[in-house]
Amino acid sequence: MGLPITVSFMLPAWIAKGLADGTFERVGGVIREVGSKRVITWLRDFSPSASQGMSLALNPVNGVLNLIVSGANAAISAKGFADVNQRLGGIENQLNNIQQTLQLTQGMLQITTAASVLNLGVSVIGFTIIAHRLKEIEHKLQQSQELLNKINRKVDLVAYANFHAGIELAINAFTMNNIENRRNSALQAINRFLEAEHIYKDYTVNEMSHKSHVISQYILTLSLAYIAEARCYLELEERETATRRFQEGTKIIRLLINKYIEIMLTSNPAVYLHPQFKDQIDLRRVTKIYQWINPNLDENAVFDLQRENLFKIAQDSNHWLSSLPSAIVDRGEIQWGIFGANPTPLTGRFEKEAYKRLPQILENIESIIETNHRFESYQTEIQAISQLGISFHEWLKLTPIENQANGAELMYIIPSTPLQISLPI
Repeated sequence: MGLPITVSFMLPAWIAKGLADGTFERVGGVIREVGSKRVITWLRDFSPSASQGMSLALNPVNGVLNLIVSGANAAISAKGFADVNQRLGGIENQLNNIQQTLQLTQGMLQITTAASVLNLGVSVIGFTIIAHRLKEIEHKLQQSQELLNKINRKVDLVAYANFHAGIELAINAFTMNNIENRRNSALQAINRFLEAEHIYKDYTVNEMSHKSHVISQYILTLSLAYIAEARCYLELEERETATRRFQEGTKIIRLLINKYIEIMLTSNPAVYLHPQFKDQIDLRRVTKIYQWINPNLDENAVFDLQRENLFKIAQDSNHWLSSLPSAIVDRGEIQWGIFGANPTPLTGRFEKEAYKRLPQILENIESIIETNHRFESYQTEIQAISQLGISFHEWLKLTPIENQANGAELMYIIPSTPLQISLPI
């Protein structure tokens, strides 16, 4: 008896239409119904770049990030999908064209995975990819060391060696044939990952007290530690334990990201709506960030929250500049004046540098929110495995029956009926 799911390289027309008209939404690696939050589809990276660990870029390309976040509207509108709600005639033909368009644009969709440290689908992010992501984060922290040296602070990279050792233990464990040896080695790896979780949670909290610009790197490392641990339990078919560890990680990481966003939005979040960012940042993007904190907020509510702040930043930006965290810009980063004057928040150079960085900072916030969505959506896969009554390894083996089209880098796992899965996202 076949499983009540369809696996395809093609996004069905009815799902494409639902994304376009707002019936469905993509959150992390799932497409779900708006309102009921029933899962319609799981997305899974299916490309050499995903399986081999493509180069990590933590900052999303705005247009490409929005391509999925807004239901692929950006790509679809270029091919006439914006006319779907206006012209009823020939809608089926339009949707068939959209299928082809989405397939052709999957190369663009794959770029969105570079907006996050995590892949689409827990089944894709194995230990080799985790190790690759970890090295990318280490490289970024090494680059940050020069700045931290200027303010007499250091980044501790020693703990990463222990994390890497745990990954090697896990890789070796799941290539063993002897079941007992396999389990014992896996448990040793899990102990390393547990240690990493405690270390990087403490590191994150410490950096938050300094409002440092390396906070996000430690949050991402912590996320990888929880994923590595949960992946071990999944390999051992201990789904309940894997779910429990994901749930703990979700609570901790969400609290940390919430605090991180609070820091990065600064003492006056309305600054992101400054007129000089008119062509870069709009209210919709700012609203998306606030909706991660409180899903009940809409653009009107967010504008009301910032109404007074807009006047404050226009009348006097000195208070805002004086309160800027090092995560935005640190005095040590700005060169001294020609006559030796130490730059202060009230000097022109400091202000210019701060405003220059804000668009990138907003992208960083969007990126870590996207990463968190993917982390939380991994739990839906585990629940789906349980509801479908299959093993994790059977879930891993799911592949489309049709041949992979040239350039297709995503596969879609579609249950015959939407699944009700409870998650915090």
